[in-house]
Amino acid sequence: MSRVYGTVSMGLRAPIIRQGDDLTEIVTGSVVEAMNEEGLIPRDRDVVCMTEAIVARAQGNYVSVDHIATDVRNKLGGETVGVIFPILSRNRFAICLRGIAKGCKKVVLMLNYPSDEVGNHLVDIDLLDEKGINPYTDVLSEEEWRSLFGYPKHTFTGVDYIEYYSNLIRESGAEVEVIFANDCRAILNYTKNVLNCDIHTRTRTKRFLKKAGAEKVFGLDEIMTASVDGSGWNARYGLLGSNKATEDTVKLFPREECQKLVEDIQEKLLNVTGKHIEVMVYGDGAFKDPVGKIWELADPVVSPAYTPGLEGTPNELKLKYLADNDFADLSGKDLQMAIKNKITCKDDSSLVGNMVSQGTTPRRLTDLIGSLCDLTSGSGDKGTPIVYIQGYFDNYTNE
Repeated sequence: MSRVYGTVSMGLRAPIIRQGDDLTEIVTGSVVEAMNEEGLIPRDRDVVCMTEAIVARAQGNYVSVDHIATDVRNKLGGETVGVIFPILSRNRFAICLRGIAKGCKKVVLMLNYPSDEVGNHLVDIDLLDEKGINPYTDVLSEEEWRSLFGYPKHTFTGVDYIEYYSNLIRESGAEVEVIFANDCRAILNYTKNVLNCDIHTRTRTKRFLKKAGAEKVFGLDEIMTASVDGSGWNARYGLLGSNKATEDTVKLFPREECQKLVEDIQEKLLNVTGKHIEVMVYGDGAFKDPVGKIWELADPVVSPAYTPGLEGTPNELKLKYLADNDFADLSGKDLQMAIKNKITCKDDSSLVGNMVSQGTTPRRLTDLIGSLCDLTSGSGDKGTPIVYIQGYFDNYTNE
């Protein structure tokens, strides 16, 4: 009988991870427990994934508000600093903002609109049209913003982020001025010292600011790149990808030694199961919510570490295209056999630009698998920070 299951994604429960825990043993142990208790049968090219949170926790990669304040003060001078393009998030940015404000005398907070980089809206875009506001050119003060749009709150969180961020800055001992603009260079009318907090556009933003005459420009990826008074750090991403841990600390994105971790786990699983299993660390998946308009990817990358077998992009044929075009005159078992033969004859050459692959997902494997994992494990109380995937690399011919 033909196999019925295709791709299966399973969340595996694991202990609560603490600093210093051996993730190679824990992850391998969770797979073995699933084999013993749930009847899991490993296969070659299965994928084991672990959330970046447990990796960073095991690394002890935490920094405090005071650590952030020290680094910001040392790099940006401690006077008036333009903090531009932050995402609107209590989890992702609020504690970082407290540290930033504590390292300055005044913060000029410049928010992009109608939404932040990952889709959290300050205002409905239709209201901009109604009020005659051009988001590409218009720079608004807080007073002008309030007179136009009032006090709207975030669709899901119910938070007025303008008020929330302003209060955090004041409570941290700094003055605050809020402006709204989408051209990063607008901040230079207020200060020449800038901390740009955008994630995926950060390199372009820095280039524009420096060319326009900024004196000191740092991105979030350049804050906490080295240990401050014994703190954690991330040499590559700094504060990017951090999450709130407590009211005074954030957990950073995993450091680069997590690459060795995935390789060690792969080797351990091979010894235990006899199967070649791919391994990766995942953060935010890259997908968009159609209601709240939030694009989920607030981490700098979906996967900071993965084994070599996860390199590349899918190279798949579109079954619907084959059925409606190449084999439009066939049906039933004849159609099945024709499509299976077509897949079997497929070699490893790229199908990019070939009509028979149109409509297949043009994304990297790590981004696709990371999104699958993020949706499987969730971000709440499921308690499954390890995800086991089977059949991802199978196709219609596999029995």
